[in-house]
This record gives sequence, structure tokens and C-alpha cells, in this order.
Amino acid sequence: MATFLGSSPAFLARPVAAKPHLSCAQSPRPPSAQPPPEQQPPTPTPTQQQSMQAQPQARPRRAPAAAASGADSTDWVATSLTRRFGIGAGLAWVGFLAFGVVSEQLKTRFEVAQQLANTKDVEQEQEVVLPNGIRYYEMRVGGGDVPRPGDLVVIDLKGRVTGGEAFVDTFGDGKRPLALVMGSRPYTRGMCEGVEYVLRSMRAGGKRRVVVPPALGFGDDGADFGDAAAQVPPGATLEYVVEVDKVSIAPA
Repeated sequence: MATFLGSSPAFLARPVAAKPHLSCAQSPRPPSAQPPPEQQPPTPTPTQQQSMQAQPQARPRRAPAAAASGADSTDWVATSLTRRFGIGAGLAWVGFLAFGVVSEQLKTRFEVAQQLANTKDVEQEQEVVLPNGIRYYEMRVGGGDVPRPGDLVVIDLKGRVTGGEAFVDTFGDGKRPLALVMGSRPYTRGMCEGVEYVLRSMRAGGKRRVVVPPALGFGDDGADFGDAAAQVPPGATLEYVVEVDKVSIAPA
């Protein structure tokens, strides 16, 4: 018992070993900085997907095309001259075209003035009988151009059956003249072969009274223009008053 109490037990007498302490002159390295992980974009909801699909995609803007040069914007003649002889030749051609337009306007005014100056009323009408049976009386001699096949002619026309009422009349205020192309078919309302034949020898500004035989009028068939007064019986002789207002080249 004394021995047990006097001596410390073996498990109590074992000294605690001191932990070795290591010292280092160098300071410890800081932990390396790691880049933060990339954040994934949030997945759009079905509603957001529908709205994104509904929005129109922006189209890339195109650079404005370079403005065409003065010669290239006119016609192929100016373009060819520019490529071969330089911009000066092209601009010279453009100037020539502008001069031509002004010259044409001056020419038209000159022709109108000349037509008015050369147009004269006939003091005494004389009967002219043609081989085909047409008779006409010159009321006014025109001073303008003579209509040729294909020309656009504007005329005033009054026609009636001998001893009857007029079936066509464009004279007077509020009435429109007739426009026709020489040599074209069918004829304009009230026109016939005899009137076209007489027009070939008239000038712009001229006026004639014409008597057309049935063979060069509406023949044995006659004509019906839609109302009771505008009817031509078969085999009728026709009387016309024809005035040429204008003669010009027909458009292509």
C-alpha cells in the first residue's frame, strides 16, 4: 500500500515531450490568387425567349453608295466619252444636250410664230375638184407643217349629211378637238377616208370646207354614232369643215 502510494504511477511520471519549433528566416508565401470562376448567363425563361424571338434582328447598315458622277448619271454616250477621253468630254456632251433642249424650245416658238405669220384667210373661196371626186374650198391657208404618215395631228372637225344635222362637231367653247395619227386605223369619231385624203395637202393653221362622195365616206353601210342625230344613212354625201390646229411628230 505504501509502495503504491509512495511511488507515482508510471503513466503519471512520463514527461510530456516538447514539440520542436522550426524557425525560418523567410516569410511564408501568400496563397496564389485564383481568378474567380466565370459566371454563366442565366437561362432565359420561356416568356423571355418568346419576346427575344419576336424582336427583329438589327440589320447592319450599309455604307451609302458613292454618288454617281455627272457624266455617268446622264446616258451611255456621256459615260463612253468620259471613259475614253476624260471627264471633260462627258461634261461637254451634257452641255450639248442642254443646248439642244433650249434650241428645240426656241425652234418650236419660232415655228409657231412663223405659222401665225404665214396663215392667211382667203377672201374669195374657189372650188377645187380632185380626180377621186372630192371637192373642197379653201377658207384659210395654213402656214405650218404638212402632216405626214405617222405624225400626230390635232384638228377641229364638223361633219353632217348634206341637208341634215351634224353628226360630229368639235368647234365652239368647251369642246375638245380630235387627235389622230396620220395613216392609223380605225378612224376617230366622224372621220372618214375622204377627210384623211384632204388632210395630206393641208398645213397647220389651215381650214377647208370639204364635200366627200359616198365612196370615200361611209359608203353603202352608213354609220351610227350612238344617237338619233349622229347617224349617216347609206350612200350619203358628206359635208365637212376641217381645221388643222397642230402637227407634230408622234411619240414613239
